[in-house]
Amino acid sequence: MKNIKALFWSSVLTLSAATMTSCTKDLTEININPNAPEVVPTYSIFNGANRYLINFTRDGWWMARMTMPWMQYSAQNNYLDEDKYRYRDVQTDNGWIYLYRSANNYKDIIDLCEDPDLSEQMSVYGDLENQIAIARIMLAYTFDNLVTHFGSVPYWSYGDQQNPNFQALNVDQYSLPIYAPEQEIYVDLLKELREAATQINVDGSGFNQGDNIYAGDATKWKRFANSLRLRIANRIKHVYPSATAEINDAIASGVFTSNDDNAVHNFNTIDVEANPFWRTFYVDNRTDFWPNRTFVQLLKGQTGNFGIDPRLQKIAAPTGLTFPQYNAGYSDSENLADYIGVPYGLPDVETYYENPVNINFFSRDILSPNRGEILMEYAEVEFILSELNSWSQEHYENGVRASMQRLNVSTSSVESFVANLPAASERTVLTQKYVTLFFNPDEAWNEYRRTGYPDTEILLMPRETATRPHDGSEYTFTPLQSGNVTATDIPARLRYPVTQQTLNPINWGAAANAIGGDQIDRKLWFAK
Repeated sequence: MKNIKALFWSSVLTLSAATMTSCTKDLTEININPNAPEVVPTYSIFNGANRYLINFTRDGWWMARMTMPWMQYSAQNNYLDEDKYRYRDVQTDNGWIYLYRSANNYKDIIDLCEDPDLSEQMSVYGDLENQIAIARIMLAYTFDNLVTHFGSVPYWSYGDQQNPNFQALNVDQYSLPIYAPEQEIYVDLLKELREAATQINVDGSGFNQGDNIYAGDATKWKRFANSLRLRIANRIKHVYPSATAEINDAIASGVFTSNDDNAVHNFNTIDVEANPFWRTFYVDNRTDFWPNRTFVQLLKGQTGNFGIDPRLQKIAAPTGLTFPQYNAGYSDSENLADYIGVPYGLPDVETYYENPVNINFFSRDILSPNRGEILMEYAEVEFILSELNSWSQEHYENGVRASMQRLNVSTSSVESFVANLPAASERTVLTQKYVTLFFNPDEAWNEYRRTGYPDTEILLMPRETATRPHDGSEYTFTPLQSGNVTATDIPARLRYPVTQQTLNPINWGAAANAIGGDQIDRKLWFAK
């Protein structure tokens, strides 16, 4: 009989395909035998796993209360603790569970496709090799999310299942999995993405239904695999010299070349199928998140040296709106005084900024039920190519242009802004990359930890002073103690879930000791 820890770990890592996908719109049940258990189609598992992954990493808890404010895209006007780095342990406990449940379901797809008794049935839903390859890509995306948030974590690899350090997602054999070293995970992620891209048959179909990212387009999945490999290899190139070969191979194999290639998880206007950030506001009634003054100042040209950014109105609504007025519709303003933002890291909740009339809503483009969530976009690839080519002006401009075009900024405004960009440099390219990564704040956090950009001219750092816009008074951004640490910089990582200390204490302890303690200021392997 399994012990209680093994049973609990199983419940954390395992969510049956039927449970995962029961809430998805297109669940189809296939009866193999009227007296046998039902088997859920791979496409339905894939649809449910993707929806689950994005819903619980782009919602009002994982993203909106950690990386989105920490990177100063948003600020809360209530519950300021998370903005000042004191997040709730339940956030990381749940995030850990959500990510591993999604990973487990991608593995379920592979198992079904390789099951000799079921593979023929699963082949109805798309080329089997392509289904396996796409599941591997999403596994890499999921484990990259885990390793960048926590550091060493339990890990599983399709292509290296015999590695004794890769014990996750196999509760029957490893009820208490070890935490694989960061470097070993990263090296395998690059291998998995390289092999998955090679495995894809572009003349065959991906999942022929249920794919809310690429609608079964195998060629685009291949480009995403190469682009994601480019992102990860670029992140670790300064600590892993062999990443250069991976970078060159990923580019040669075909990365994103336009916004048509963007990896975007699409949503619907029905409440249960709507964008998770929209649901935070309109279903969960969590109206705590507003454009951050730091980011608004950058877009207004008050910091940096980029001038007025036409993406300002695509991200923020003008001030002076009540909720009913906002919901009824509004017109953009060309008056910069109408864009203020909530001051970040205030000492306490302040009545003035609790009134929505005094601050800015996110634009209706952002708070839209059917807005897609970006996994990776073409603009990011162009910024990476600029970095790899000695801060290329051409790739830098291509990145800015692609970002604006995706947001439907007018052609004249795009070209005017691009024509007046300061020359490409580490600082300018990475700051513009930061603007683009508003739609992917986890990756913006990765970039800050890798490069130190945006710098302190843009971001408000601990112990720095800032000014309240409504009365000109000053305050000091003072982080709160989080765990045993009061941070002097943006958090370097998340603490492991507290449940790991009792459920998997030996392996948790080894991983924590390897980085000098399970605290938010312990730098990860890739960090600067």
